[in-house]
Amino acid sequence: MTAPAPRPHAHPFVPYTPPRLPSAEGLRRGQELFEHLDGRRSVRFFSSDPVPREAIELAVRTANTAPSGAHQQPWTFVAVADPDLKHRIRLAAEAEERAFYGREDIPQWHGALSRLETDANKEFLDVVPWIVVAFAQKYRVTGTGKQKHYYVNESVGIACGMFITALHTMGLATLTHTPNPMGFLTQLLERPSSERPYILFPVGYPADDCEVPELTRKPLAEALVWR
Repeated sequence: MTAPAPRPHAHPFVPYTPPRLPSAEGLRRGQELFEHLDGRRSVRFFSSDPVPREAIELAVRTANTAPSGAHQQPWTFVAVADPDLKHRIRLAAEAEERAFYGREDIPQWHGALSRLETDANKEFLDVVPWIVVAFAQKYRVTGTGKQKHYYVNESVGIACGMFITALHTMGLATLTHTPNPMGFLTQLLERPSSERPYILFPVGYPADDCEVPELTRKPLAEALVWR
């Protein structure tokens, strides 16, 4: 068989030839991954036991493998272990949460959260060994000025999902905490105006007496449509 002619490129390309798995082995790995991730839960009751810095590094390395629009990788992860800074983050988050739970114009939003039994108390932000905040980069500054980033929400969302997957794989737990607004994180963590807070992740091991709401996940028939 004649080899295909090389494709013309204006920029560098390299071969990509991952091993092709037998179908049965691919399905086995897929089932194993599903069962592993199906055991993941968001946690609000954490242990204060230490988590090695290397675990955070590995989780962010994993996030960095995410696809992103135009390969701009528009994210920054800020890891916080300092107790004083964690406490200041807690106080600021609780102030925003008290305002949110005190609003009378969003009863449906409050109702949607009621079965999770959440409130303005964010004690876990003092307990966890790490707080990791994902920031979305709206643009970056180069020698020629601002370079706009594209598909920022999509890109950062995928990276955060892979970050969560890595944490779960290492036996760690987290929560996608999004106090609204989150501008206080930009100030406390000294981030530039080109970035905006995206998700606050408390990271640690579940407490020995950890509990989670009894929930069921959407069945496949509701998540998948064949055409």
